[in-house]
Amino acid sequence: MKRKSIKTVVSIFLVMAASCGEPETVVTNIVHPDGSVTRRLEMRSGDADFEPSDIQVPFDSTWIVRDSLEIDEDGDGDTTWVKRAEKFFASIDEINKDYMADSSANRVTRRSAEFTKKFKWFNTEYRFTEIIENTLSNGYPVSDFLNEEELDWFYSPENVTIDKLTGPDSSKYKALSDTVEAKTDKWMYKSLVSEWIAKFKELAQGKPGLDETIEILKENEGTFTSFILEDEEKFDSLWANGIIMKELIGEESALRFQADADSAQEAVTDCFLIDFIPYTLRIIMPGEIIGTNGFIDSTKVLLWPTNSGFFLTEPYVMYAESKTPNKWAWIFSGIFLLFVLAGIIFRVIKK
Repeated sequence: MKRKSIKTVVSIFLVMAASCGEPETVVTNIVHPDGSVTRRLEMRSGDADFEPSDIQVPFDSTWIVRDSLEIDEDGDGDTTWVKRAEKFFASIDEINKDYMADSSANRVTRRSAEFTKKFKWFNTEYRFTEIIENTLSNGYPVSDFLNEEELDWFYSPENVTIDKLTGPDSSKYKALSDTVEAKTDKWMYKSLVSEWIAKFKELAQGKPGLDETIEILKENEGTFTSFILEDEEKFDSLWANGIIMKELIGEESALRFQADADSAQEAVTDCFLIDFIPYTLRIIMPGEIIGTNGFIDSTKVLLWPTNSGFFLTEPYVMYAESKTPNKWAWIFSGIFLLFVLAGIIFRVIKK
């Protein structure tokens, strides 16, 4: 098997991320007050063949499906095949069972949903969450590298960033985009190096001098990351010839651990280069929205883009919170208040 260096692995990942355009699939969760969920799927393609294994979320014959064909009459007459499907889930457990038995295009990623309902007298509050588990176990949070404004740009839907890059403040947002790209490159490289060190330690267990070697690698993690970024053209050949390891831990240790270092790269490559087809998640909550980390689309519905970079080093949590008024509680409280006021007035009159 041909070995891929850390530099090559991240380069492939960046190319994959950059090649992802606007998602063609939209998954909508309509959350009901009792915790049940009506899930809708809309998938658009230039190809009429929709295989269940090509769809981004769990999908089977139990869904109600409606296929249609749309022709762009205003443009060049392109044909778009549209698959719309709907399924009612009586509880969150049913959604999670589908995720556990997932055979969709994104079956490698671990996903789950959560629902909570809290009674607070005048209102009942709801929280619905979808979670995509992190790919790497030893990476760094992207928030360690990006400030609040940069994080907002990083997680924004592609159509939002494109509009800003082509709008009146394009130069400002171009500078912001370049900054975010440079910082996220460093975040990905450093996270991958950290993951590689952890896997290297696991594979080299029992060998003499391992603890000292791991300590040296951790101390030089930043240097290693900077070296990758600064010597992109030469990195792969330097790694293949063992020069990088010699520079980091010395010639003797490099010879002793070279096989483990190469094996660690292969293991990290397998977990890093996952196949993930992005999609847009939408949530419609009961009542009034009181909290969310999502975006608002043109129809005033909450949405989240999904991208493999969003859950690289930490879970990607997409949540919405809402509340509905308990009318009976307001009525009961009003009647109780009237009785109290009547009692006070009666006592004043009696005196």
